[in-house]
Amino acid sequence: MALMIPILALMIPFFAIWTKHQKEIAAMQIDATATKSAEKAAQYASSTTSLEDRVRVLERIVTDKGYDVATQIEALRDARKTDALLEDKVSR
Repeated sequence: MALMIPILALMIPFFAIWTKHQKEIAAMQIDATATKSAEKAAQYASSTTSLEDRVRVLERIVTDKGYDVATQIEALRDARKTDALLEDKVSR
């Protein structure tokens, strides 16, 4: 028992060093987590900007030519049918 007192007295500085080391590790982990969060936020912001740009383009297409787009698609289909019929007649 008498031997335990000096051993415990010598263990206190080692325990203090170990505790300080654990605090530093915890602080580094928090910093790493914060950095990852900031990177994710930047990625989300860039993807949000990209999506907003796409929506603007779609809105412009719908509002500028809105109903005319369907008409143009049908006209292209009709032109293809006409071209196919002409090719059949020429090849015969």
